[in-house]
Amino acid sequence: MRIPRLQSPGKAVKPRKVDQPRPLLEHLEELRQRLLRSLVALGIGTGVGLLIADRVIDVLAAPVGGRAGLVSVDVTESIAAYMRVALLSGFTLAFPYIVYQILAFIYVGLLPHERRVVLLLVPLATLLFVGGAAFTYFVMMPVAIPFLTTFAGIRTQPRPSTYLTFVVSLMFWLGLSFEMPLVTFALAKARLITARQLLRGWRFAVLAIAVLAAAITPTVDPVNMSIVMLPLLGLYLLSVLLAALA
Repeated sequence: MRIPRLQSPGKAVKPRKVDQPRPLLEHLEELRQRLLRSLVALGIGTGVGLLIADRVIDVLAAPVGGRAGLVSVDVTESIAAYMRVALLSGFTLAFPYIVYQILAFIYVGLLPHERRVVLLLVPLATLLFVGGAAFTYFVMMPVAIPFLTTFAGIRTQPRPSTYLTFVVSLMFWLGLSFEMPLVTFALAKARLITARQLLRGWRFAVLAIAVLAAAITPTVDPVNMSIVMLPLLGLYLLSVLLAALA
Protein backbone atom coordinates (compact mmCIF):
# COMPACT_ATOMS: atom_id res chain seq x y z
CA MET A 1 0.00 0.00 0.00
CA ARG A 2 1.35 3.39 -1.02
CA ILE A 3 1.47 5.93 1.83
CA PRO A 4 1.07 9.56 0.70
CA ARG A 5 3.88 11.89 1.68
CA LEU A 6 2.91 14.66 4.06
CA GLN A 7 3.75 18.25 3.23
CA SER A 8 6.17 19.77 5.73
CA PRO A 9 4.79 22.78 7.62
CA GLY A 10 7.62 25.00 6.48
CA LYS A 11 6.87 24.66 2.79
CA ALA A 12 3.95 26.40 1.23
CA VAL A 13 1.81 24.53 -1.23
CA LYS A 14 2.26 25.93 -4.74
CA PRO A 15 -1.06 26.75 -6.35
CA ARG A 16 -1.85 25.20 -9.69
CA LYS A 17 -1.26 27.51 -12.59
CA VAL A 18 -4.34 28.42 -14.54
CA ASP A 19 -3.91 27.95 -18.28
CA GLN A 20 -3.74 31.27 -20.02
CA PRO A 21 -4.77 31.75 -23.66
CA ARG A 22 -1.26 32.79 -24.60
CA PRO A 23 -0.98 30.63 -27.75
CA LEU A 24 -4.15 32.16 -29.17
CA LEU A 25 -2.98 35.67 -28.38
CA GLU A 26 0.39 34.93 -29.94
CA HIS A 27 -1.30 33.67 -33.11
CA LEU A 28 -3.47 36.79 -33.28
CA GLU A 29 -0.44 39.00 -32.78
CA GLU A 30 1.41 37.16 -35.54
CA LEU A 31 -1.61 37.51 -37.81
CA ARG A 32 -1.73 41.24 -37.10
CA GLN A 33 1.95 41.62 -37.92
CA ARG A 34 1.66 39.69 -41.17
CA LEU A 35 -1.38 41.72 -42.25
CA LEU A 36 0.54 44.89 -41.44
CA ARG A 37 3.52 43.70 -43.48
CA SER A 38 1.19 42.91 -46.38
CA LEU A 39 -0.29 46.41 -46.23
CA VAL A 40 3.19 47.93 -46.16
CA ALA A 41 4.18 45.80 -49.18
CA LEU A 42 1.03 46.93 -50.98
CA GLY A 43 1.89 50.54 -50.21
CA ILE A 44 5.44 50.13 -51.51
CA GLY A 45 4.15 48.34 -54.61
CA THR A 46 1.64 51.13 -55.23
CA GLY A 47 4.47 53.67 -54.93
CA VAL A 48 6.39 51.79 -57.60
CA GLY A 49 3.16 51.52 -59.59
CA LEU A 50 2.88 55.31 -59.61
CA LEU A 51 6.27 55.46 -61.29
CA ILE A 52 5.43 52.94 -64.01
CA ALA A 53 1.73 53.78 -64.48
CA ASP A 54 2.43 55.80 -67.65
CA ARG A 55 3.95 52.80 -69.40
CA VAL A 56 1.21 50.50 -68.09
CA ILE A 57 -1.49 52.84 -69.43
CA ASP A 58 0.18 52.79 -72.85
CA VAL A 59 0.04 48.99 -72.83
CA LEU A 60 -3.57 48.82 -71.59
CA ALA A 61 -4.76 51.43 -74.08
CA ALA A 62 -3.16 49.69 -77.07
CA PRO A 63 -6.37 47.76 -78.02
CA VAL A 64 -8.20 51.08 -78.58
CA GLY A 65 -5.38 52.82 -80.42
CA GLY A 66 -3.32 54.06 -77.48
CA ARG A 67 -3.94 57.20 -75.47
CA ALA A 68 -5.11 59.00 -78.62
CA GLY A 69 -8.16 56.72 -78.59
CA LEU A 70 -9.21 57.88 -75.12
CA VAL A 71 -11.14 61.10 -74.49
CA SER A 72 -11.42 62.61 -71.01
CA VAL A 73 -14.61 64.49 -70.12
CA ASP A 74 -14.23 65.33 -66.42
CA VAL A 75 -11.31 67.31 -65.01
CA THR A 76 -10.26 64.63 -62.50
CA GLU A 77 -11.07 61.66 -64.71
CA SER A 78 -7.52 61.06 -65.90
CA ILE A 79 -6.15 61.24 -62.35
CA ALA A 80 -8.64 58.65 -61.07
CA ALA A 81 -7.81 56.31 -63.95
CA TYR A 82 -4.08 56.81 -63.31
CA MET A 83 -4.50 55.86 -59.63
CA ARG A 84 -6.47 52.71 -60.49
CA VAL A 85 -3.72 51.55 -62.81
CA ALA A 86 -1.09 52.33 -60.18
CA LEU A 87 -3.02 50.36 -57.56
CA LEU A 88 -3.34 47.31 -59.82
CA SER A 89 0.35 47.52 -60.66
CA GLY A 90 1.20 47.77 -56.97
CA PHE A 91 -0.98 44.80 -56.07
CA THR A 92 0.61 42.73 -58.82
CA LEU A 93 4.10 43.59 -57.61
CA ALA A 94 3.23 42.91 -53.96
CA PHE A 95 1.19 39.78 -54.68
CA PRO A 96 4.04 37.26 -54.18
CA TYR A 97 4.95 38.78 -50.81
CA ILE A 98 1.29 38.87 -49.70
CA VAL A 99 0.87 35.20 -50.61
CA TYR A 100 4.08 34.41 -48.74
CA GLN A 101 2.76 36.13 -45.59
CA ILE A 102 -0.48 34.14 -45.77
CA LEU A 103 1.32 30.84 -46.22
CA ALA A 104 3.95 31.66 -43.59
CA PHE A 105 1.18 32.12 -41.03
CA ILE A 106 0.05 28.51 -41.44
CA TYR A 107 3.56 27.17 -42.12
CA VAL A 108 4.37 26.42 -38.47
CA GLY A 109 1.41 24.08 -38.13
CA LEU A 110 2.38 21.86 -41.05
CA LEU A 111 4.38 18.68 -41.27
CA PRO A 112 7.83 18.73 -42.94
CA HIS A 113 6.60 17.23 -46.22
CA GLU A 114 3.69 19.69 -46.26
CA ARG A 115 6.06 22.62 -45.78
CA ARG A 116 7.90 21.72 -48.97
CA VAL A 117 4.61 21.88 -50.83
CA VAL A 118 3.79 25.27 -49.32
CA LEU A 119 7.09 26.70 -50.55
CA LEU A 120 6.04 25.86 -54.10
CA LEU A 121 2.70 27.63 -53.75
CA VAL A 122 4.17 31.15 -53.72
CA PRO A 123 5.61 31.07 -57.27
CA LEU A 124 2.62 29.03 -58.50
CA ALA A 125 0.12 31.53 -57.10
CA THR A 126 2.03 34.37 -58.72
CA LEU A 127 2.20 32.61 -62.08
CA LEU A 128 -1.52 31.82 -61.99
CA PHE A 129 -2.46 35.42 -61.18
CA VAL A 130 -0.20 36.80 -63.91
CA GLY A 131 -1.51 34.10 -66.26
CA GLY A 132 -5.09 35.22 -65.63
CA ALA A 133 -4.18 38.85 -66.30
CA ALA A 134 -2.26 37.88 -69.45
CA PHE A 135 -5.19 35.77 -70.64
CA THR A 136 -7.45 38.81 -70.25
CA TYR A 137 -5.16 41.06 -72.25
CA PHE A 138 -4.00 38.75 -75.04
CA VAL A 139 -7.06 36.52 -75.53
CA MET A 140 -10.20 38.20 -74.25
CA MET A 141 -9.56 41.87 -74.97
CA PRO A 142 -8.91 41.44 -78.74
CA VAL A 143 -12.36 39.85 -79.00
CA ALA A 144 -14.31 41.98 -76.52
CA ILE A 145 -13.05 45.47 -77.43
CA PRO A 146 -14.02 45.43 -81.15
CA PHE A 147 -17.41 44.00 -80.24
CA LEU A 148 -18.06 46.67 -77.60
CA THR A 149 -16.81 49.66 -79.62
CA THR A 150 -18.73 48.82 -82.81
CA PHE A 151 -21.90 47.24 -81.42
CA ALA A 152 -25.07 48.07 -83.41
CA GLY A 153 -22.97 50.06 -85.88
CA ILE A 154 -22.35 52.83 -83.32
CA ARG A 155 -18.74 53.91 -82.91
CA THR A 156 -17.73 54.33 -79.28
CA GLN A 157 -15.13 56.79 -78.03
CA PRO A 158 -13.80 55.28 -74.76
CA ARG A 159 -13.19 57.47 -71.71
CA PRO A 160 -10.12 56.87 -69.53
CA SER A 161 -12.14 56.28 -66.35
CA THR A 162 -14.58 53.76 -67.83
CA TYR A 163 -12.13 51.99 -70.14
CA LEU A 164 -9.22 51.61 -67.71
CA THR A 165 -11.57 50.67 -64.86
CA PHE A 166 -13.11 48.04 -67.10
CA VAL A 167 -9.71 46.61 -68.13
CA VAL A 168 -8.23 46.73 -64.61
CA SER A 169 -11.28 45.06 -63.04
CA LEU A 170 -11.33 42.38 -65.70
CA MET A 171 -7.66 41.55 -65.27
CA PHE A 172 -7.93 41.59 -61.48
CA TRP A 173 -10.92 39.25 -61.18
CA LEU A 174 -9.74 36.84 -63.84
CA GLY A 175 -6.33 36.80 -62.15
CA LEU A 176 -7.99 35.82 -58.87
CA SER A 177 -10.19 33.26 -60.63
CA PHE A 178 -7.09 31.53 -61.91
CA GLU A 179 -6.13 30.83 -58.27
CA MET A 180 -8.91 28.21 -58.09
CA PRO A 181 -6.58 25.16 -58.27
CA LEU A 182 -4.45 26.35 -55.36
CA VAL A 183 -7.49 27.18 -53.22
CA THR A 184 -8.93 23.75 -53.96
CA PHE A 185 -5.62 22.11 -53.10
CA ALA A 186 -5.52 23.92 -49.75
CA LEU A 187 -9.10 22.91 -48.93
CA ALA A 188 -8.37 19.31 -49.88
CA LYS A 189 -5.21 19.37 -47.79
CA ALA A 190 -7.33 20.48 -44.83
CA ARG A 191 -9.71 17.58 -45.58
CA LEU A 192 -12.64 19.91 -46.15
CA ILE A 193 -13.27 18.61 -49.68
CA THR A 194 -12.21 15.60 -51.73
CA ALA A 195 -11.68 14.90 -55.40
CA ARG A 196 -14.65 12.52 -55.38
CA GLN A 197 -16.92 15.29 -54.08
CA LEU A 198 -15.70 17.62 -56.81
CA LEU A 199 -16.41 15.03 -59.50
CA ARG A 200 -19.86 14.32 -58.13
CA GLY A 201 -20.72 18.01 -58.08
CA TRP A 202 -19.49 18.79 -61.60
CA ARG A 203 -22.96 20.02 -62.63
CA PHE A 204 -23.02 22.59 -59.86
CA ALA A 205 -19.44 23.55 -60.73
CA VAL A 206 -20.34 24.20 -64.37
CA LEU A 207 -23.31 26.30 -63.25
CA ALA A 208 -21.14 28.28 -60.81
CA ILE A 209 -18.48 28.83 -63.48
CA ALA A 210 -21.15 30.02 -65.92
CA VAL A 211 -22.46 32.52 -63.36
CA LEU A 212 -18.92 33.68 -62.62
CA ALA A 213 -18.14 34.05 -66.33
CA ALA A 214 -21.35 36.03 -66.84
CA ALA A 215 -20.41 38.34 -63.95
CA ILE A 216 -16.85 38.87 -65.22
CA THR A 217 -17.67 39.14 -68.93
CA PRO A 218 -18.54 42.71 -69.94
CA THR A 219 -20.83 41.56 -72.75
CA VAL A 220 -23.88 39.30 -72.87
CA ASP A 221 -22.92 37.42 -76.03
CA PRO A 222 -22.05 33.72 -75.70
CA VAL A 223 -18.71 34.13 -77.52
CA ASN A 224 -17.00 36.24 -74.86
CA MET A 225 -18.67 34.23 -72.12
CA SER A 226 -17.30 31.01 -73.61
CA ILE A 227 -13.82 32.53 -73.80
CA VAL A 228 -13.93 32.96 -70.02
CA MET A 229 -15.65 29.66 -69.27
CA LEU A 230 -13.25 27.38 -71.15
CA PRO A 231 -10.11 28.18 -69.12
CA LEU A 232 -12.12 28.14 -65.89
CA LEU A 233 -13.43 24.66 -66.72
CA GLY A 234 -9.87 23.55 -67.44
CA LEU A 235 -8.79 24.98 -64.08
CA TYR A 236 -11.62 23.07 -62.41
CA LEU A 237 -10.33 19.80 -63.86
CA LEU A 238 -6.85 20.74 -62.64
CA SER A 239 -8.38 21.42 -59.23
CA VAL A 240 -9.83 17.89 -59.16
CA LEU A 241 -6.40 16.47 -59.94
CA LEU A 242 -4.72 18.56 -57.22
CA ALA A 243 -7.40 17.53 -54.73
CA ALA A 244 -6.67 13.88 -55.51
CA LEU A 245 -2.96 14.48 -54.97
CA ALA A 246 -3.67 16.26 -51.68
